[in-house]
Amino acid sequence: MIIAPEFPESDPSPADLRKMFGANLRRLADRYPSVSQLCRELGINRTQFNRYLSGESFPRPDVLHRICTFFDVDARILLEPIDHLDTERGVLNHPLISDYLGAGMTEIPQDVLPDGFYRFSRPSFIETGLIIIGLVYVFRRDKHTFIRGYEAKEAMRQQGLPTDPETREFRGVVLPQEDGIAAIVSHKRTMATSFNYLSRVASFQNHYWIGYATRTVRETVNGCRAARLVYEHLGTKTGPVLAAARSVGFCNAEDLIPYHRKLLQLDRPFA
Repeated sequence: MIIAPEFPESDPSPADLRKMFGANLRRLADRYPSVSQLCRELGINRTQFNRYLSGESFPRPDVLHRICTFFDVDARILLEPIDHLDTERGVLNHPLISDYLGAGMTEIPQDVLPDGFYRFSRPSFIETGLIIIGLVYVFRRDKHTFIRGYEAKEAMRQQGLPTDPETREFRGVVLPQEDGIAAIVSHKRTMATSFNYLSRVASFQNHYWIGYATRTVRETVNGCRAARLVYEHLGTKTGPVLAAARSVGFCNAEDLIPYHRKLLQLDRPFA
């Protein structure tokens, strides 16, 4: 394992900076099977690149900017070991699990899960025989895909929970899967977390996803911890979004949108 040097308390010398940069660059380059191909993509001469790796030379500011942009890092690669920078980007990018959970999180194309509002429906976890309808917003930021929404007030009220916006709000991050997407969704301070899986439905309009949702609670006699889940992409037009917002909350199966009811297969147990 390559370990970047730690600086003494005094200001680092130019040699220290070159050594730190070289060690970090080797760690970044190790993720690519071919150094020659990497040099071509960076537009850097292989001999010069080797001098950077060995700490013999340091890139010009414009070349450093190109390297930082390519590897999606910042200029702290001159001052801190790359593991420190990865850790600061969040636990999913911690070096112990980055190749297992963090890898690919920035690679979710719009045609897999486009931005915009989604109406979702699933059987209620707490009210047997009822369906919960909700609205979420999917968006990209800093190359990642996120989900944001609010629990229906009635659902919170029936659980004896506050109905203020902060308590009702949930957010999540989307991860790519082999045949769809997954999302880890949680309320503030991770007090209630769920796992969602969705796969696109082949249909004429091609804007439905089917999967399931699970919640992190203990097993009970009456409650349920997993249920089918339907997402319907509404886009960003005000009319459809407002109409969907007016229908959030509990409903009976017969009041559900027909295609939602078909996809949820309410007469068939979830397995």
